[in-house]
Amino acid sequence: MAAAPSSTRGAPRAASAWLSESRLSLKARRLRAQPQFEALRSSPPLARTEHFVLHGLALQTPVGQIPVQVPVLFPGEGPWLGAVTPKRWAKRAVTRNLIRRQIFGVGEEHVHALRTMMPQSVFLVRLKMAYGADQFRSAASALLRDAVRTELQRLFTRAAGMSKGRT
Repeated sequence: MAAAPSSTRGAPRAASAWLSESRLSLKARRLRAQPQFEALRSSPPLARTEHFVLHGLALQTPVGQIPVQVPVLFPGEGPWLGAVTPKRWAKRAVTRNLIRRQIFGVGEEHVHALRTMMPQSVFLVRLKMAYGADQFRSAASALLRDAVRTELQRLFTRAAGMSKGRT
């Protein structure tokens, strides 16, 4: 009882793989290693909101020379984006995951605009304060998701505005 070799499931998979491959070049690469996070946390913040801080690091100097440590920390081309959601400010894993998903979702929308103003850059969004448990009773409610998303959009918009003012 083997399945027929030409099943209808093969075509959608091939089509979705092709689409995801083209989208891969547009997606920001995610920070993974501790030295990457440390390099960004030591950089000055680009923008702040009540609950978040956005750090940025230019990988090229204005002359166009790349510092020695950068190829080791951030290999390859393309935007880099990281998220820090400490247990101190978001106790439940459900809440941390919700915030992290929103950071990467909003970041994907805005990181390319920031990169046009700051080419060869890396960005890190850090949660710096807890959301009130009395205001958001559920660990992963639609109300919390919308509040986080709105605040992150404000954060990235402020950073883009500040970057325009610097140039």
